[in-house]
Amino acid sequence: MKFLAITLIVHRPDPVTGVLKPTRDRFREVLDNALLAEELGFDGFGVGERHERPFISSSPPVVLSHIAALTRRIRLFTAVTTLSLLDPVRAYEDYATLDHLSDGRLELIIGKGNGAAQRELFRVTPDDQWERNAESYEVFRQIWRRDKVTAATRFRPELTDAEVWPRPYQRPVRVWHGSATSKESVDLAARYGDPLFSANVTHPVEPYAELVRYYRERWEHYGHDPGALAVGAGSAGLYVARTSQEAVEVYRPVFESTLAFQRQAGLPVVFETLEDFVERSSALVGSPQQVIDKVHRYHERFGHTVLHVQADASGLTETRHRDSLELFQSEVASVLRKDLPDPPFAWGPVLPAPAASEEPAHV
Repeated sequence: MKFLAITLIVHRPDPVTGVLKPTRDRFREVLDNALLAEELGFDGFGVGERHERPFISSSPPVVLSHIAALTRRIRLFTAVTTLSLLDPVRAYEDYATLDHLSDGRLELIIGKGNGAAQRELFRVTPDDQWERNAESYEVFRQIWRRDKVTAATRFRPELTDAEVWPRPYQRPVRVWHGSATSKESVDLAARYGDPLFSANVTHPVEPYAELVRYYRERWEHYGHDPGALAVGAGSAGLYVARTSQEAVEVYRPVFESTLAFQRQAGLPVVFETLEDFVERSSALVGSPQQVIDKVHRYHERFGHTVLHVQADASGLTETRHRDSLELFQSEVASVLRKDLPDPPFAWGPVLPAPAASEEPAHV
Protein backbone atom coordinates (compact mmCIF):
# COMPACT_ATOMS: atom_id res chain seq x y z
CA MET A 1 0.00 0.00 0.00
CA LYS A 2 1.10 3.58 -0.74
CA PHE A 3 0.41 6.60 1.45
CA LEU A 4 -0.26 10.24 0.60
CA ALA A 5 -0.46 13.31 2.81
CA ILE A 6 -3.02 15.77 1.43
CA THR A 7 -4.08 19.35 2.15
CA LEU A 8 -6.99 21.41 0.84
CA ILE A 9 -5.28 24.51 2.33
CA VAL A 10 -8.20 25.48 4.52
CA HIS A 11 -7.66 29.03 5.83
CA ARG A 12 -9.78 29.67 8.88
CA PRO A 13 -9.03 30.19 12.58
CA ASP A 14 -7.38 27.24 14.27
CA PRO A 15 -10.22 25.04 15.55
CA VAL A 16 -8.75 25.00 19.08
CA THR A 17 -6.82 28.27 19.61
CA GLY A 18 -9.02 30.47 17.40
CA VAL A 19 -5.94 32.09 15.85
CA LEU A 20 -6.07 32.89 12.12
CA LYS A 21 -2.63 32.70 10.56
CA PRO A 22 -1.64 35.26 7.93
CA THR A 23 -2.07 33.90 4.39
CA ARG A 24 1.69 33.86 3.81
CA ASP A 25 2.25 31.83 6.97
CA ARG A 26 -0.48 29.36 5.97
CA PHE A 27 1.26 28.75 2.64
CA ARG A 28 4.58 28.39 4.48
CA GLU A 29 2.95 25.74 6.66
CA VAL A 30 1.92 23.78 3.55
CA LEU A 31 5.51 23.82 2.28
CA ASP A 32 6.82 22.70 5.67
CA ASN A 33 4.29 19.85 5.76
CA ALA A 34 5.37 18.70 2.30
CA LEU A 35 9.00 18.61 3.43
CA LEU A 36 7.96 16.70 6.55
CA ALA A 37 6.00 14.19 4.47
CA GLU A 38 9.04 13.50 2.31
CA GLU A 39 11.30 13.27 5.37
CA LEU A 40 9.02 10.73 7.05
CA GLY A 41 8.71 8.54 3.95
CA PHE A 42 5.26 9.31 2.58
CA ASP A 43 4.87 8.27 -1.05
CA GLY A 44 3.00 11.38 -2.21
CA PHE A 45 1.86 14.86 -1.23
CA GLY A 46 -1.39 16.29 -2.55
CA VAL A 47 -2.78 19.82 -2.85
CA GLY A 48 -6.48 20.39 -3.41
CA GLU A 49 -8.19 22.92 -5.64
CA ARG A 50 -11.02 25.11 -4.38
CA HIS A 51 -12.25 28.54 -5.47
CA GLU A 52 -14.27 29.65 -2.46
CA ARG A 53 -13.97 30.31 1.26
CA PRO A 54 -12.40 29.06 3.50
CA PHE A 55 -9.85 27.65 1.04
CA ILE A 56 -6.80 29.33 -0.50
CA SER A 57 -5.96 26.40 -2.78
CA SER A 58 -7.07 28.12 -6.01
CA SER A 59 -3.71 27.56 -7.74
CA PRO A 60 -2.32 24.06 -7.08
CA PRO A 61 0.15 24.17 -10.01
CA VAL A 62 1.92 27.10 -8.37
CA VAL A 63 2.00 25.50 -4.92
CA LEU A 64 3.11 22.12 -6.27
CA SER A 65 5.82 23.75 -8.40
CA HIS A 66 7.27 25.32 -5.26
CA ILE A 67 7.08 21.98 -3.48
CA ALA A 68 8.77 20.33 -6.47
CA ALA A 69 11.72 22.71 -6.08
CA LEU A 70 12.07 21.85 -2.39
CA THR A 71 11.74 18.06 -2.64
CA ARG A 72 13.42 15.29 -4.60
CA ARG A 73 11.54 12.01 -4.19
CA ILE A 74 7.93 12.40 -3.16
CA ARG A 75 5.27 12.24 -5.86
CA LEU A 76 3.06 15.30 -6.31
CA PHE A 77 -0.73 14.99 -6.52
CA THR A 78 -3.63 17.30 -7.18
CA ALA A 79 -6.63 16.63 -4.97
CA VAL A 80 -8.59 17.36 -7.04
CA THR A 81 -8.08 19.27 -10.28
CA THR A 82 -11.53 20.71 -10.98
CA LEU A 83 -11.64 20.21 -14.73
CA SER A 84 -15.34 21.12 -14.87
CA LEU A 85 -14.27 24.71 -14.14
CA LEU A 86 -11.08 24.90 -16.19
CA ASP A 87 -10.09 25.33 -19.81
CA PRO A 88 -8.40 21.98 -20.53
CA VAL A 89 -5.83 23.61 -22.80
CA ARG A 90 -4.71 26.03 -20.10
CA ALA A 91 -4.78 23.28 -17.48
CA TYR A 92 -2.57 21.11 -19.68
CA GLU A 93 -0.03 23.93 -20.12
CA ASP A 94 0.26 24.41 -16.37
CA TYR A 95 0.56 20.75 -15.51
CA ALA A 96 2.88 19.78 -18.36
CA THR A 97 5.21 22.56 -17.22
CA LEU A 98 5.00 21.33 -13.62
CA ASP A 99 5.68 17.76 -14.75
CA HIS A 100 8.96 18.86 -16.36
CA LEU A 101 9.97 20.93 -13.34
CA SER A 102 9.33 17.98 -11.02
CA ASP A 103 11.18 15.45 -13.20
CA GLY A 104 8.01 13.48 -13.86
CA ARG A 105 6.70 13.25 -10.28
CA LEU A 106 3.22 14.60 -11.08
CA GLU A 107 -0.04 12.63 -10.77
CA LEU A 108 -3.46 14.18 -11.21
CA ILE A 109 -6.68 13.44 -9.38
CA ILE A 110 -9.45 15.11 -11.36
CA GLY A 111 -13.07 15.69 -10.49
CA LYS A 112 -16.08 17.92 -10.77
CA GLY A 113 -15.26 19.18 -7.28
CA ASN A 114 -17.23 22.42 -7.24
CA GLY A 115 -19.81 24.00 -4.97
CA ALA A 116 -22.32 26.76 -5.64
CA ALA A 117 -19.88 29.65 -5.10
CA GLN A 118 -17.34 28.11 -7.47
CA ARG A 119 -19.98 27.42 -10.11
CA GLU A 120 -21.15 31.02 -9.98
CA LEU A 121 -17.58 32.31 -10.23
CA PHE A 122 -16.94 30.27 -13.38
CA ARG A 123 -20.48 30.38 -14.82
CA VAL A 124 -20.97 26.63 -14.56
CA THR A 125 -24.46 25.29 -13.93
CA PRO A 126 -25.59 22.18 -12.06
CA ASP A 127 -27.06 20.94 -15.37
CA ASP A 128 -23.86 21.16 -17.42
CA GLN A 129 -21.14 20.48 -14.83
CA TRP A 130 -20.85 16.75 -15.58
CA GLU A 131 -20.66 17.31 -19.34
CA ARG A 132 -18.04 20.01 -18.81
CA ASN A 133 -16.00 17.67 -16.65
CA ALA A 134 -16.11 14.86 -19.22
CA GLU A 135 -15.37 17.12 -22.19
CA SER A 136 -12.48 18.86 -20.45
CA TYR A 137 -10.96 15.53 -19.47
CA GLU A 138 -11.27 14.08 -22.96
CA VAL A 139 -9.58 17.14 -24.50
CA PHE A 140 -6.92 17.18 -21.77
CA ARG A 141 -6.29 13.48 -22.40
CA GLN A 142 -5.84 14.03 -26.13
CA ILE A 143 -3.46 16.96 -25.70
CA TRP A 144 -1.25 14.96 -23.36
CA ARG A 145 -0.93 12.14 -25.90
CA ARG A 146 -0.98 13.80 -29.34
CA ASP A 147 1.15 16.44 -30.98
CA LYS A 148 -1.87 17.87 -32.81
CA VAL A 149 -5.43 17.82 -31.57
CA THR A 150 -8.77 18.31 -33.29
CA ALA A 151 -11.88 18.45 -31.09
CA ALA A 152 -15.43 19.69 -31.72
CA THR A 153 -15.98 21.07 -28.22
CA ARG A 154 -19.11 22.66 -26.71
CA PHE A 155 -17.71 24.55 -23.76
CA ARG A 156 -14.58 26.13 -25.26
CA PRO A 157 -13.50 27.13 -28.80
CA GLU A 158 -13.07 24.14 -31.08
CA LEU A 159 -9.58 22.82 -31.80
CA THR A 160 -8.29 22.09 -35.30
CA ASP A 161 -4.81 20.57 -35.58
CA ALA A 162 -3.94 22.51 -32.43
CA GLU A 163 -0.43 22.26 -31.03
CA VAL A 164 -0.03 22.91 -27.31
CA TRP A 165 3.33 23.46 -25.65
CA PRO A 166 5.38 22.31 -23.85
CA ARG A 167 5.07 18.71 -24.88
CA PRO A 168 4.87 16.44 -21.83
CA TYR A 169 7.61 14.84 -19.78
CA GLN A 170 5.51 11.82 -18.77
CA ARG A 171 3.79 10.21 -21.73
CA PRO A 172 1.16 10.17 -20.42
CA VAL A 173 0.70 11.47 -16.89
CA ARG A 174 -1.36 9.18 -14.67
CA VAL A 175 -4.84 10.54 -14.00
CA TRP A 176 -7.02 9.35 -11.11
CA HIS A 177 -10.71 10.21 -11.01
CA GLY A 178 -11.85 11.58 -7.68
CA SER A 179 -15.41 10.78 -6.68
CA ALA A 180 -17.46 11.46 -3.57
CA THR A 181 -21.00 10.74 -4.71
CA SER A 182 -21.23 10.62 -8.49
CA LYS A 183 -21.57 7.61 -10.75
CA GLU A 184 -20.71 9.95 -13.65
CA SER A 185 -17.12 10.34 -12.43
CA VAL A 186 -16.87 6.63 -11.70
CA ASP A 187 -18.08 5.68 -15.17
CA LEU A 188 -15.64 8.13 -16.79
CA ALA A 189 -12.76 6.50 -14.91
CA ALA A 190 -13.85 2.99 -15.87
CA ARG A 191 -14.44 3.95 -19.51
CA TYR A 192 -10.83 5.05 -19.98
CA GLY A 193 -9.26 2.41 -17.73
CA ASP A 194 -8.10 5.01 -15.20
CA PRO A 195 -7.71 4.53 -11.43
CA LEU A 196 -10.39 5.76 -9.03
CA PHE A 197 -9.86 7.78 -5.85
CA SER A 198 -12.79 7.68 -3.43
CA ALA A 199 -13.15 10.79 -1.25
CA ASN A 200 -14.34 8.61 1.65
CA VAL A 201 -14.44 11.56 4.06
CA THR A 202 -17.94 12.85 4.84
CA HIS A 203 -20.09 9.74 5.34
CA PRO A 204 -19.81 6.19 6.72
CA VAL A 205 -18.34 3.57 4.44
CA GLU A 206 -21.51 2.34 2.68
CA PRO A 207 -22.07 4.97 -0.07
CA TYR A 208 -18.38 4.97 -0.97
CA ALA A 209 -18.24 1.19 -1.07
CA GLU A 210 -21.23 1.22 -3.41
CA LEU A 211 -19.41 3.57 -5.80
CA VAL A 212 -16.30 1.37 -5.75
CA ARG A 213 -18.49 -1.66 -6.47
CA TYR A 214 -20.05 0.22 -9.39
CA TYR A 215 -16.57 1.16 -10.65
CA ARG A 216 -15.52 -2.48 -10.71
CA GLU A 217 -18.72 -3.37 -12.52
CA ARG A 218 -18.18 -0.69 -15.19
CA TRP A 219 -14.49 -1.60 -15.48
CA GLU A 220 -15.53 -5.12 -16.44
CA HIS A 221 -18.24 -3.74 -18.75
CA TYR A 222 -15.62 -1.79 -20.72
CA GLY A 223 -13.46 -4.90 -21.07
CA HIS A 224 -10.40 -3.85 -19.05
CA ASP A 225 -7.98 -6.24 -17.37
CA PRO A 226 -9.18 -6.82 -13.76
CA GLY A 227 -5.57 -6.97 -12.64
CA ALA A 228 -4.95 -3.41 -13.81
CA LEU A 229 -7.70 -1.85 -11.66
CA ALA A 230 -6.59 0.50 -8.86
CA VAL A 231 -8.53 2.29 -6.12
CA GLY A 232 -7.40 4.94 -3.66
CA ALA A 233 -9.32 6.17 -0.61
CA GLY A 234 -9.26 9.13 1.72
CA SER A 235 -9.56 9.43 5.48
CA ALA A 236 -11.50 11.98 7.52
CA GLY A 237 -8.85 12.72 10.12
CA LEU A 238 -5.65 11.40 11.68
CA TYR A 239 -4.25 11.22 15.16
CA VAL A 240 -2.20 8.21 16.24
CA ALA A 241 -1.09 7.86 19.85
CA ARG A 242 0.30 5.08 22.01
CA THR A 243 -3.13 4.37 23.50
CA SER A 244 -6.68 4.86 22.30
CA GLN A 245 -7.47 6.86 25.44
CA GLU A 246 -4.70 9.35 24.72
CA ALA A 247 -5.71 9.65 21.05
CA VAL A 248 -9.35 10.38 21.89
CA GLU A 249 -8.46 12.82 24.66
CA VAL A 250 -6.16 14.85 22.41
CA TYR A 251 -8.48 14.75 19.39
CA ARG A 252 -11.69 15.65 21.26
CA PRO A 253 -11.25 19.47 21.15
CA VAL A 254 -10.36 19.23 17.46
CA PHE A 255 -13.57 17.33 16.72
CA GLU A 256 -15.78 19.52 18.90
CA SER A 257 -14.53 22.78 17.41
CA THR A 258 -14.93 21.41 13.90
CA LEU A 259 -18.46 20.26 14.78
CA ALA A 260 -19.27 23.77 16.04
CA PHE A 261 -17.93 25.26 12.80
CA GLN A 262 -20.08 22.91 10.72
CA ARG A 263 -23.21 23.90 12.63
CA GLN A 264 -22.40 27.60 12.47
CA ALA A 265 -21.81 27.38 8.71
CA GLY A 266 -25.03 25.43 8.17
CA LEU A 267 -23.16 22.36 6.92
CA PRO A 268 -24.74 18.92 7.34
CA VAL A 269 -23.60 17.10 10.47
CA VAL A 270 -23.20 13.37 9.97
CA PHE A 271 -21.37 12.40 13.17
CA GLU A 272 -22.76 14.05 16.32
CA THR A 273 -20.16 12.72 18.77
CA LEU A 274 -16.46 11.99 18.69
CA GLU A 275 -17.14 8.38 19.62
CA ASP A 276 -19.43 7.96 16.61
CA PHE A 277 -16.90 9.77 14.40
CA VAL A 278 -14.09 7.45 15.47
CA GLU A 279 -16.27 4.34 15.09
CA ARG A 280 -18.19 4.96 11.84
CA SER A 281 -16.20 7.52 9.84
CA SER A 282 -12.95 6.89 7.99
CA ALA A 283 -11.02 8.92 10.60
CA LEU A 284 -7.88 7.18 11.86
CA VAL A 285 -7.88 8.15 15.54
CA GLY A 286 -6.50 5.65 18.02
CA SER A 287 -3.55 3.42 18.82
CA PRO A 288 -1.40 2.01 16.00
CA GLN A 289 -3.19 -1.35 16.14
CA GLN A 290 -6.63 0.27 16.07
CA VAL A 291 -5.66 2.27 12.99
CA ILE A 292 -4.24 -0.82 11.29
CA ASP A 293 -7.44 -2.73 12.00
CA LYS A 294 -9.61 0.07 10.65
CA VAL A 295 -7.66 0.36 7.39
CA HIS A 296 -8.04 -3.40 6.98
CA ARG A 297 -11.82 -3.12 7.48
CA TYR A 298 -12.05 -0.47 4.81
CA HIS A 299 -9.79 -2.46 2.52
CA GLU A 300 -12.25 -5.35 2.73
CA ARG A 301 -14.89 -3.02 1.25
CA PHE A 302 -12.75 -1.06 -1.22
CA GLY A 303 -9.75 -3.19 -2.11
CA HIS A 304 -7.81 0.08 -2.18
CA THR A 305 -4.03 0.19 -2.58
CA VAL A 306 -3.47 3.91 -1.87
CA LEU A 307 -4.57 5.81 1.24
CA HIS A 308 -4.45 9.53 1.93
CA VAL A 309 -4.22 11.13 5.36
CA GLN A 310 -4.45 14.72 6.49
CA ALA A 311 -1.23 16.69 6.05
CA ASP A 312 -2.26 19.64 8.25
CA ALA A 313 -2.00 19.93 12.02
CA SER A 314 -5.53 21.44 12.19
CA GLY A 315 -5.97 21.96 15.91
CA LEU A 316 -2.96 19.94 17.02
CA THR A 317 0.30 21.40 18.23
CA GLU A 318 3.20 21.04 15.81
CA THR A 319 4.84 18.55 18.18
CA ARG A 320 1.75 16.37 18.46
CA HIS A 321 1.16 16.53 14.71
CA ARG A 322 4.71 15.40 13.97
CA ASP A 323 4.61 12.69 16.66
CA SER A 324 1.37 11.34 15.16
CA LEU A 325 2.79 11.24 11.63
CA GLU A 326 6.00 9.60 12.85
CA LEU A 327 4.04 6.96 14.74
CA PHE A 328 1.81 6.42 11.71
CA GLN A 329 4.79 5.82 9.46
CA SER A 330 6.81 3.67 11.89
CA GLU A 331 4.05 1.44 13.32
CA VAL A 332 1.05 1.72 10.97
CA ALA A 333 2.28 2.27 7.43
CA SER A 334 5.18 -0.14 7.92
CA VAL A 335 2.70 -2.92 8.70
CA LEU A 336 0.15 -2.03 6.04
CA ARG A 337 2.85 -1.88 3.35
CA LYS A 338 3.46 -5.57 4.04
CA ASP A 339 -0.17 -6.58 4.57
CA LEU A 340 -1.83 -4.85 1.63
CA PRO A 341 -0.83 -4.73 -2.05
CA ASP A 342 0.61 -1.80 -3.95
CA PRO A 343 -1.12 -0.37 -7.03
CA PRO A 344 -0.67 -2.49 -10.17
CA PHE A 345 1.77 -0.03 -11.74
CA ALA A 346 5.23 1.37 -11.03
CA TRP A 347 5.30 4.21 -8.52
CA GLY A 348 7.28 6.50 -10.77
CA PRO A 349 7.16 8.33 -14.09
CA VAL A 350 4.64 6.84 -16.50
CA LEU A 351 6.26 5.28 -19.55
CA PRO A 352 5.44 6.57 -23.04
CA ALA A 353 2.37 5.07 -24.72
CA PRO A 354 2.23 4.71 -28.53
CA ALA A 355 -0.01 7.38 -30.03
CA ALA A 356 -1.60 4.83 -32.36
CA SER A 357 -3.19 3.04 -29.40
CA GLU A 358 -5.13 6.08 -28.29
CA GLU A 359 -8.86 5.97 -28.84
CA PRO A 360 -10.68 8.93 -30.43
CA ALA A 361 -12.07 11.56 -28.08
CA HIS A 362 -15.82 11.67 -27.51
CA VAL A 363 -16.26 15.41 -27.97
